[in-house]
Amino acid sequence: MFEKVRKCPKQNTNLRSVILFFFLIVGMPLTLLCQNDFLIEAESFLDKGGWVTDPQFIQQMGSTYLMAHGMGHPVADATTQMDVAETGIYFVWARTRNWIPGKWEAPGRFKVTVNGTALENTLGLHPKWNWEYAGQIEIDTKIVVVSLHDLTGFNGRCDAIYFSKEKIAPPEDLTDLEIWRQEKLQEPSSPEAELTYDLVVTGGGLAGCASAIAAAESGLKVALIHDRPVLGGNASSEIRVHTLGIYGKFERILSMIDTEHYPNGSVEAVIDQERRDANMKKISNIDIYLNWRAYDAVSEDDVIQYVDARHTSNGERIRFKAPLFVDSSGDGWIGYWSGAEYSYGRESVYTYGEEWEEWGELWSPEEPDNAVMGSSILFQTVQDSVAVTFPDVPWALPVAKGHKAVAGEWYWEFSRNDLHQIHDGEQIRDHMLRAIYGSFSNAKSDKENQFYKLKWVSYLLGKRESRRLVGDHVFTFRDVLDKRQFKDSVVQEIREVDIHFQQNLLDDSKPDFLSKALFYKTEMYYIPYRSLYSKNIKNLFMAGRCFSTSHAGLGGPRVMRTTGQMGAAVGFAAALCHKYKVNPRTIYQSYLDEYMQVIENQQWLRP
Repeated sequence: MFEKVRKCPKQNTNLRSVILFFFLIVGMPLTLLCQNDFLIEAESFLDKGGWVTDPQFIQQMGSTYLMAHGMGHPVADATTQMDVAETGIYFVWARTRNWIPGKWEAPGRFKVTVNGTALENTLGLHPKWNWEYAGQIEIDTKIVVVSLHDLTGFNGRCDAIYFSKEKIAPPEDLTDLEIWRQEKLQEPSSPEAELTYDLVVTGGGLAGCASAIAAAESGLKVALIHDRPVLGGNASSEIRVHTLGIYGKFERILSMIDTEHYPNGSVEAVIDQERRDANMKKISNIDIYLNWRAYDAVSEDDVIQYVDARHTSNGERIRFKAPLFVDSSGDGWIGYWSGAEYSYGRESVYTYGEEWEEWGELWSPEEPDNAVMGSSILFQTVQDSVAVTFPDVPWALPVAKGHKAVAGEWYWEFSRNDLHQIHDGEQIRDHMLRAIYGSFSNAKSDKENQFYKLKWVSYLLGKRESRRLVGDHVFTFRDVLDKRQFKDSVVQEIREVDIHFQQNLLDDSKPDFLSKALFYKTEMYYIPYRSLYSKNIKNLFMAGRCFSTSHAGLGGPRVMRTTGQMGAAVGFAAALCHKYKVNPRTIYQSYLDEYMQVIENQQWLRP
C-alpha cells in the first residue's frame, strides 16, 4: 500500500528545507523553462513555509492555490527556485485577489521576492481573481529563488506567478486561462498515467474509508482518492467535527475510523487522526492517493469509464479505470461529471409528502427553493499566562457586528439562498473567517478575555449539504415519520433528525453566521440499498451526504457514523457486483438475499 504513485516532496518541513538548501548550493535546476517567459504554480513551491495548500475551489477559480493562514500573524515565506534559460529584465505578475474588498486596507497583502529582492508592488488588492502586476526585476543568474512574503497573516492567497520579457499579462477568462496554462506548462491533453482497479472510491471521509475497507476485505483491489493529506473529511484533524450516529451493522469497520465524542474543534482530533490513518494503512488491497483531487469523470452509454485526478501540489495526473465507482466526494462530483441525476435545495413539502406542521416553512416550503443547510468552520482558543493582543480587523466587523466569542461550535454555520454551497464556496468560507476574526476581536475588548489567543482556525469548509444524487429510491422524512422498513434496509439510525437554518431568518438582529436546528426525535429508521446507487449511471454507487435523499430526509443520516454505514454497505455490494460481473441495480433485482446475508455476517465474502 502506498500514499500516492509519485511522492510529492512536500510532506516534511525539515526535509523540504534540506532539499531546498541542496539545490541552492549545487545549482541543480528544478524546472526547464522557456526562453522569454515562465509560469510557476504556487502550489508547486518546494518549501511552502507557513502557507497552506487550498484545493477546495478549483472548479470555481481554476486552480489549487497557496494561502497565508496565520490567524493574524504573518507566516513564513513560501520559497522555490527554477532554472532560467535566459537572463535579463522580466516583468512579473501574480494571480491573486483581495478577498475582502472595501474601504479598509486589504487584509491579505503580500509581496513577491526574487533572489532576495522584494518587487515594488504589494499584491492581493484586486476584488476578483486576477493577474496583479508585481513589478520588474533584472535576473542575472541562471538559478532564481522566488518567495511569497506574507504581510498580514490574514489569508493572503496566490495561485501562480508569471515572468515575461514582454509586459503582457496572462488571460483572465477561466477557459482561456486553462488553455494558456496547459501551453505554458507543456501539459499533455490526457493524464500521463493510467491505472486499473476493481473499485475506485473518490472522497476519503468516513463514507469513502468505510467503502474502501469493506470492498478490500472482500478481495477487491481498491483505489481511494482524497484531496487532502489526511483521511476523515469532516472528522479529520483539519476540520475536527466529532462523529455522531450509531454503528448499525458495521461497528467493527466504523470503530477503526471514527472519533471520540470530544468538543468540536478539539485538538483531540489529532489523536483520532493518527489512529484512523494507521488503521487504513494496515489494510491490504487499498491504494490510498492522498493529495489527489478528481477533476473529471467520463461516461459512455451511462457507464463511467474513468475518473481523472490531479495531484494538488505537483500537478501530475492519473486516469483511474474500473468497472465500479463510489462517489463519496460530498458534493457529488463524480455523479455530476458523469451525468447522474441530482437535486439541490428544498423540495416542496408536497413532493414527497413531508408535511410536518410544527415547523412549517422552515422545514419544507410549499414551493421548492435553493435553501440548504450551511457550512461551518471551527476554531479553538487557549488562555496564555500573559495578556495577548490581537490585530485590528475592521474588515471583519461588518460580518461579526457586535457578536463576541472566544469559542465556536456547530452552530457557527453560513447559508444563504442566493449563495450556492459549491459554486460560491470560497465566498462562504471567507464569510466564516470574517465572522471568527471579528467576533474574537470584539471579545478581546473585554478585560476578562485579555489572555485568550487563537490557537487553531480551520480554513476548510465543513459542509452539511450540497448536491444529492438521485437513486432508485429517494429517502425522505416521510420514511422516518412512517417508520418504514425496506427489504433492502442496509443502514439504520436512531439519532434525531435535525434541520439547520440561520438564526437571522427568525430574528434579523442575529448574526447571519449562526444557525439553529429543528429536532424530531424518532425511533429506529432505515435507509435502503436503492438509495446508494445512481438511478441512471449504471456503475455508480454513492455514500455520504450526496446519497439519494430529499433535503428534509438528509437531516438525520448526514452525520458521519451513518454515512459510514452507507460506505460499508456499498463496499460489500461492490464485492458482489465483482463476483457476478453485474452492476449495482442487479444486486437488488437478482442477488438481494445473498447481499443481505453479507451485510449480516460480513465474513462471507472474505477470501
